[in-house]
Amino acid sequence: MTSNARDRAAYLFKLSRPRFWFYLAGPVLVGLVYAASSPRELLSPVSYALFLYFLLPANIFLYGVNDYFDADIDAENPKKEDKEVRYTDDSAVAAVVVASGVLGLGFVPFLPAEALVALAVFYFLSVFYSAPPLRLKTTPFADSFSNGLYIVPGVVAFLALAPLSSLPPLAVVGAWLWAMGMHTFSAVPDIQPDSAAGIETTATLLGEEGALGYCGLVWAASAVVFSFVSPSFAALLLVYPALALGVAYTDVSVDRAYWYFPLLNTGVGALVTFAGLWELVFG
Repeated sequence: MTSNARDRAAYLFKLSRPRFWFYLAGPVLVGLVYAASSPRELLSPVSYALFLYFLLPANIFLYGVNDYFDADIDAENPKKEDKEVRYTDDSAVAAVVVASGVLGLGFVPFLPAEALVALAVFYFLSVFYSAPPLRLKTTPFADSFSNGLYIVPGVVAFLALAPLSSLPPLAVVGAWLWAMGMHTFSAVPDIQPDSAAGIETTATLLGEEGALGYCGLVWAASAVVFSFVSPSFAALLLVYPALALGVAYTDVSVDRAYWYFPLLNTGVGALVTFAGLWELVFG
């Protein structure tokens, strides 16, 4: 591999936000575990393929589109200095981003119609969250709502193995509310650079305190909705509004707390997944 190729590979790796890979791949695992009727079905080729696609290629596509259309904004964003990267106007990088999106179309012959509709929703939100003419990320509350795209891979995975009639709608609503809170919490550290760039988001509109209050409310609503699906999962989700309150009323910096959320989310997701695995394997 040439030095240019190594540099591009390293750049694409960082562009894909490895800290956040499980934000797409985790819901896939949850969807597969709760849709599968047997361990054999859980380990089917389509299950592996969905997990691997949403682990890396889908992240390259999602964040590549985001970084391309945010290039001007990110010039003023300090977190692009170390933990993330600024978009590089490189035709090879652009080709990999586009190819990563096209790769997902390989699922078309293997997924039922309902799963393909969910996959189309993922693509639509992944693109138009950042891209004009909608550019949903620049409209307060639409930016938060559209962040439900992170749980859509779980819906795709569930419908790959089970019929639409078995998909619990309240679980989708509760998970969507959770994703809305995550989006606004992650936007709080960007209030200053977004404001400097003239970008209006839910976080810039509400300010830090108001945004944390909003996060607490939608996370609490998520737990309430999940109480009708699984009281134990609802109790687990109460950690999120509690943390929003903790950040709001202590000296903990939102910027610092934000980088610990991947660990929290992975832990919560693992507990939900293992609970499903236990039921699948041991009944």
